[in-house]
Amino acid sequence: MIAFQEELDWECYRLYGLVEDDLTVQEAPPLKLGQRAFEIVLARKMVSGEVETAWFERHGSTPIIEIPAEWPGGYKELVERRIEIIETNPHIALIEQPEYKRRWNTEPWESQLERALREWLLDRLESHFDFDGRMNDADQPTAKVDIALVSVAKLADIARQDAEFLQVSELYRDDPAFDVQALVGELVAAECVPLLPVLRYKPSGFIKRGTWERTWDLQRQEDAIDARTKLPSTDPDHLSEDTARDLKQKKVGNIPVPTKYESKDCLDSNFWRLRGKLDVPKERWISFPHCEGPDGTPVIAWAGYDHLQQARAISAYYVRVQTEFGGTDDPRLIPLLACLIELLPWLKQWHNEPDAAFDGMRMGDYFEGFVTEEARRLNKTLSEIKAWPPPPRISGRGRRRAGT
Repeated sequence: MIAFQEELDWECYRLYGLVEDDLTVQEAPPLKLGQRAFEIVLARKMVSGEVETAWFERHGSTPIIEIPAEWPGGYKELVERRIEIIETNPHIALIEQPEYKRRWNTEPWESQLERALREWLLDRLESHFDFDGRMNDADQPTAKVDIALVSVAKLADIARQDAEFLQVSELYRDDPAFDVQALVGELVAAECVPLLPVLRYKPSGFIKRGTWERTWDLQRQEDAIDARTKLPSTDPDHLSEDTARDLKQKKVGNIPVPTKYESKDCLDSNFWRLRGKLDVPKERWISFPHCEGPDGTPVIAWAGYDHLQQARAISAYYVRVQTEFGGTDDPRLIPLLACLIELLPWLKQWHNEPDAAFDGMRMGDYFEGFVTEEARRLNKTLSEIKAWPPPPRISGRGRRRAGT
C-alpha cells in the first residue's frame, strides 16, 4: 500500500503539470517506512547536519541514505530520478515533505496484543456481574456475584478460580507468577468512576455539575406538567396543551444549556476519558472511595445496574457497615448515604412505581424515607450529607492534601 501510494503521488504530480516526465512504474516493489524517496532525502540531510527531525523515531522507521540493494535495477534508477527532482524542483521539494506525505502510522503488534489481552480480561471480569445475559450472544447470565457492592479482593478471588482468566493474564503480564489481586485492582481502577460528584470533579467541574443538576430539575418540572396533559379530562389535575404550555413558561421558563466539561475539570484523567465533555457514563464499574470493607480493598458496583439496583446494593452495604463491620457512627455511613441522595432524583423519575415486594410502596419514596431517617439518626441534614467533603489524605513526608 505504501508503494501504491507513492505511485499515485508521482502520477498526480505529472497530471497537475508539476513534472513533465512519467516517474511511475506499473509494478513497484513493496516499500517499508523509511524507503520512500523523500525519506531518503531527509535521512541524507540528517546525516549531513542540514536538518533535525524526529520523523523516523516517531513513526518507528529506520532512516536510510542508500537505495536498497534488493530493488530491481529499473526501480532503483526511478527512485534516484525522483530524489534528483526533489532536490532540484522547488515545487516538488515543497510537497515531498513529511507534513504532506501519508504517515502510514500503524499500531505496533506488541501494543495491539497488549490492548487485545487487556480488553479480554476486562470483559471477563465484567461478565462476573452479568446477571441477565446482556454481555453474550446466548443471553445467558454469567454473574458470579450478587447485585451488591463487592470488594476488589472478592473479585480477585473469583478470578483465581477462572483458568482462562489466569492463562490470558499470564500472557498479559508476561509473568507466570503475577499477582492476581494487583492485576484485578489495576484493571478495575482504570475503568471505574466514583458515584459521588465531589470525588470526580475539581472545583471548576463541581460548579458545572451544579448547573447540570439545575437543568435536570427544570426538565423534570416540565415533564411533570406535560404528564398532566395525558390524564383523563375528568381528572382535576388534567391540563390542556395550551394551559400546560403557559404553566411551563411561568414556572420553568427557558431552560439554559449547561456548560460542557473539560479535562481540567476532572480529578482523574480516567474520569475524563470515560465520561467526556457531557459526563456520559461509559465506565464498567462504579467506585465508592473511603468506603472500603474489612479486607481493605476498594468496593465497586457494576455500572450495568440501574438506579434502583444501585440503591439497593448501596443500602444493603450501608446496613452491613452499621451492623457487621463498622458501627452506628462509622465514617463510611455518610458518603454511602450521600450516594443514595445522589440517586434519589433518578429513583423518583424512573423507579417510583408501586413495588409488590414492599407492600406496594413506591421505591423512590421508600429510599427518600430511608435517607431522611438515617440522616436524622446521624444528626445531619440532607444538605449536610450531600455536601460531605472527602477526608484529607497523607501524601509524602507527612504533608496532608485533599484526597479523591
